[in-house]
Amino acid sequence: MPDAFHQHIRAALADPVLQSALDTNAERRVKARLQAMATLPGDANALRRRAHAIRAQTLANLDSYLAQFIQNTQANGFTIHRAADAEQAIQIVLRIAQEHNNRVIAKSKTMVSEEIELNRALEQAGLHPVETDLGEFIVQLRGERPAHLITPAVHLRRAEVGQTFHEKLGIPLSDDIPTLIAAARQILRQTFLEAGVGISGVNFGVCQTGSICLVSNEGNGRMVTTLPPVHIALMGIERLVPDLDDLALLLSLLARSATGQKMTVYTTLIHSPRQPGDPDGPEVRHLILLDNGREAVRHSPLGEALLCIRCGACLNACPVFREIGGHAYVDRAGQGTPYSGPIGSVLSPGLFGQREFGQLARASTLCGACQEACPVDIDLPGLLLRVRAGGIELGSPHPERRVPPAVALGLQAYTWIASNPRRFHLAQRLAGLFSRLVAPRSGWMRLPAFTGWGTSKDFPRPALHPFREDWASGRQVQEIGE
Repeated sequence: MPDAFHQHIRAALADPVLQSALDTNAERRVKARLQAMATLPGDANALRRRAHAIRAQTLANLDSYLAQFIQNTQANGFTIHRAADAEQAIQIVLRIAQEHNNRVIAKSKTMVSEEIELNRALEQAGLHPVETDLGEFIVQLRGERPAHLITPAVHLRRAEVGQTFHEKLGIPLSDDIPTLIAAARQILRQTFLEAGVGISGVNFGVCQTGSICLVSNEGNGRMVTTLPPVHIALMGIERLVPDLDDLALLLSLLARSATGQKMTVYTTLIHSPRQPGDPDGPEVRHLILLDNGREAVRHSPLGEALLCIRCGACLNACPVFREIGGHAYVDRAGQGTPYSGPIGSVLSPGLFGQREFGQLARASTLCGACQEACPVDIDLPGLLLRVRAGGIELGSPHPERRVPPAVALGLQAYTWIASNPRRFHLAQRLAGLFSRLVAPRSGWMRLPAFTGWGTSKDFPRPALHPFREDWASGRQVQEIGE
């Protein structure tokens, strides 16, 4: 793994505040998810498989579903924009915002805006975007990326939030939660009233009705999508469901997996701009459909990753994420990614480049906890292995594997040895004898650093007598470490 990744991992492991925050989050979220999933009617695993099938079928026929969705949303009064990449999406948002000549932009939580680094672009253009989700508001004040898909400020305790509010908002230093919430509420309410544009994400687009669905627990999403005169929704092209019945299933799994709730507090279906007689709502609604590498990923061996519904359950279940947190997932240059944890270790290489983010897939034990927690049953361990294999050419269903010559030679030698019982038996004996020379007293041996064994983990010393030989002779077989 590149040095920048190692450095972030070491810093995370040495941070007691982060370790405490991550432990508390994981314990609470995992327990809540299990309790909530137990309340599902019927077999939870059968519902997960059904959800997987719905998402897979939608993705396999994405072109036709997109055409249906666009036709229905336009008929409902949305203005539709297609963006091939981040730059196009940013330019569309800037054009809309500048047309309405209002600097203040109210934003609700949207991972797509994090993906395209929209806030930075808006600020550079002289606009003032304000995150209105409390967690996003906190990390925006700190100049950080979200540390989790669902709980952006998961890496912080109340004392750090109090210090941030003291420094950035000028309030007296306090770690009292109601006091901190009241301070944030005062600023955000003014933002809702002043904003000329509201920007939101989209959890699901419903092809049958041309509606967009947003879920939230704070209510800020409804303020962003109703108070400003202009609403811009950012949506990845893969976030479609065929009809309302499919939406109901996915919502029931999303809430339970993300926050341990049967249903989120605010589940909103937006159908159109403000109509005559409506008491509120924006006069104009824009929907930006973003590709930004998704179409290429769809046609690659990593395509299954696009089934993700962004619940964050795999992050909570992952033993590696629980130790290092979301900010440790960085590229070779040390720049972070909005998508961390197991799903981020697949999506980031897929969307942003195997060379830059491929090392993230090695931050995994491949224990399978992520797949067990996934509400749509994505084979995350299998996808992580595909990223680890390297050389994945996006857009090709049959990627070329570029195996280093030394590795290829080693595999050929192992194949020759392992394909013959006598050769394999002899190799075992020689390895056992050699290990006694290298590590005569320890049950473990260190290999050269380039192998990965020896920097942060030890390699178990091969047994002097192979297991089959001990079993056949009746000798007592000792477990490693005895």
